[in-house]
Amino acid sequence: MLVVIAEDTAILRGGLIGLLEDEGHQVAAAVADAEALKLAVIQHRPDIVVSDIRMPPTRGSSVQPDEGVRAALELRARDPKLPVLLFSQYVETQYAGRLLAGGSAGIGYLLKERVLDVKDFIDALERVAAGGTALDPEVVSQLVGASRATSITDVLSPRERDVIALMAEGRSNSAIAEALFVTERAVEKHVANIFTKLDLPVSSADHRRVLAVLRYLGLEQGK
Repeated sequence: MLVVIAEDTAILRGGLIGLLEDEGHQVAAAVADAEALKLAVIQHRPDIVVSDIRMPPTRGSSVQPDEGVRAALELRARDPKLPVLLFSQYVETQYAGRLLAGGSAGIGYLLKERVLDVKDFIDALERVAAGGTALDPEVVSQLVGASRATSITDVLSPRERDVIALMAEGRSNSAIAEALFVTERAVEKHVANIFTKLDLPVSSADHRRVLAVLRYLGLEQGK
């Protein structure tokens, strides 16, 4: 994949470049501020953007510690299909919620200190680039806590809520089965029930897993 990185910490920026190139991906640009990120995306048209939330403020502006996610919102407004993986040490529910609600696919949000395995990071990157989601459990928890749309998931059983929470992290049915110590067949049944209860019929135009996650988070577009 062709990747653009936005990270203001030089050591971490260099580490991300090396990690991605070691895995066979191409880093088109690695920048340190939001304006450079927007220019790099216009120039290179990457397959995915990896961005921190907090970066130095634009020259002449007041301090905006969330310029990274603001830039991501602007980029997604221009191109709703551009996959974006936020990689930060902070949970910013307001802007993360807006980013997720603005489109139904290709969004990830990982916390730096909780990514302990390179494979997990690469898996999340590739999942987001393919149109899926990859959300840290803490991000999911805070987004659900901030949501007013709790009635949407009141129809789900406790086990179904466990399953959809793991779906929000981007886990496959087999990974969910392993985490919950149940069979994959049982997970498939729970997922089918979730789709039915959330009124998500089969459609070639929509990704039902992502739409189910957005409803769970109370972020479905137009809600």
